[in-house]
Amino acid sequence: MTDAADRARFWPFVPTRSEQTPTMRDAPLVVVPLAHKAACLERYAEPDKGWEDRAEARWPAPYWYIDTGMAALMMLLSAVDEGLDACFFGIMPEHLEPFRTEFGVPEEYAPIGGITVGYRADDVPPQGSRIDERRRGVDEVVHRGHWGLHS
Repeated sequence: MTDAADRARFWPFVPTRSEQTPTMRDAPLVVVPLAHKAACLERYAEPDKGWEDRAEARWPAPYWYIDTGMAALMMLLSAVDEGLDACFFGIMPEHLEPFRTEFGVPEEYAPIGGITVGYRADDVPPQGSRIDERRRGVDEVVHRGHWGLHS
């Protein structure tokens, strides 16, 4: 959403984010990545993939969400590469259907969240130690060859 009127229509569907970070409403771009399960299942039923059906049982996880999440991550990384600020945030379940209705999103598309992209306001300091305090150390998240081995 690049149009100011469309962005204004969007913010009521993420009231907590809008209240906690009101300056995000000033972002010139809001993207809502949409997962599309049928497109994923259809792609893997094509001859070059080796499956002939659209069975969900062969998937260890719903890759249509994973792929959409990776696309969202690429948007975030691309924004940073361009010197922009960006933020991913969720759309709470109770707001999904009203969001779909407002923006005419077909039922087979699943919004996974929202992304704002823009420039950080000059008077807003960079994220500080609060983020660093929540970040876990490498020894807490990296296991080498066996769960619990850190070195």
